[in-house]
Amino acid sequence: MENVEIERKFLIKQMPELDRFPYKELEQGYLCTEPTVRVRKEDDEYYLTYKSKSKDNISREEYNLPLTKQAYEKLVKKADGNIITKKRYLVPAGKEKNGRDLTAEIDVFAPPFEPLVLCEVEFSSLEEANAFEKPDWLGEDVSSDRRYYNSYLSSVKI
Repeated sequence: MENVEIERKFLIKQMPELDRFPYKELEQGYLCTEPTVRVRKEDDEYYLTYKSKSKDNISREEYNLPLTKQAYEKLVKKADGNIITKKRYLVPAGKEKNGRDLTAEIDVFAPPFEPLVLCEVEFSSLEEANAFEKPDWLGEDVSSDRRYYNSYLSSVKI
């Protein structure tokens, strides 16, 4: 069964009042960037994720497999480059035309990437992604700019 992630990535023009919204604490490391193989701690849950290369910069296959805490701790030590930590705030971002609620996932990066803040919005189809009317507080669409990919950030020399 194919799992497709469809998302667009944005810079923030005006930051919403984030303290009003729930958040998750994330830590992730990359075992490989082509294809993407990542391990992630999300609060008290752990995952191994495979992501294929994207042909259109907004959609690609994605598979998440659960890990134990012990397996995560062992694998994250094998990650190449930077370990990325961030808080991910979950902010309502309107509705798709099909009525599905959209959530803006605002990532506030910890050092060494602070003050970087990015927003990702996931969609149910390419049609919905292309029809998205972003809220006024969202800025430039950087979905095709690899400098804003977490896998790229993991390889940046600091």
